[in-house]
Amino acid sequence: MGDGLRERKKRQTRQRISETAIGLFVARGFDHVTIAEVAAAAEVSVNTLYNYYESKEDLVLPPDEASPQRLADMVRARQPGESAARAVLAGLRDELRRRDRKIGLSTGFAPVFEMMRAAPTLTARLEDLGRQMTDALAAVLAEETGAPPGDQTPRVVASQIGWFHSLVYSEIGRRIVAGEKPAGIAEAALDLLDVVEQMLSEPALDYATRKE
Repeated sequence: MGDGLRERKKRQTRQRISETAIGLFVARGFDHVTIAEVAAAAEVSVNTLYNYYESKEDLVLPPDEASPQRLADMVRARQPGESAARAVLAGLRDELRRRDRKIGLSTGFAPVFEMMRAAPTLTARLEDLGRQMTDALAAVLAEETGAPPGDQTPRVVASQIGWFHSLVYSEIGRRIVAGEKPAGIAEAALDLLDVVEQMLSEPALDYATRKE
């Protein structure tokens, strides 16, 4: 009972800090708000804030939601008979249909997205995150397929998957800026994934198919 209450309080504190930070960043700009100001507004100490978030950027892109292992995890969880690319396509389609907040389709995300675009450290973090996702995926593909040293196939396939993953996010961002509604954005992104699947080569689509 006590442990459950403590964990619930921790989750509530973490959420309060995050929501407070995002509100301040949207209102004033990411670069114009200090960690101390976030802590004061959330009614916690700076040390307490750092117990929950290791950096200012983590307040916007928490590692548990913006993980370098995102694509690798999708592929690790694929079903028998499912390839790496098809697993990621299926995962993205599921997130789009659910309007998952991880892909920016929650109501009221537009101001947050604009704030992120205006902050160089956040855009750089996102670019680096994309590279890390591709690297992590390439490592998983090489391991699971038993690719010999020097075989570039895992990296090429991982790069193609990383490309269409980034393409979907770019499409969502473009439509958010244009003021479109989440439902319409999701449908457009689903259509885009259909085109991607049609245009990818069979070797890439079928690579690393998990055995039945």
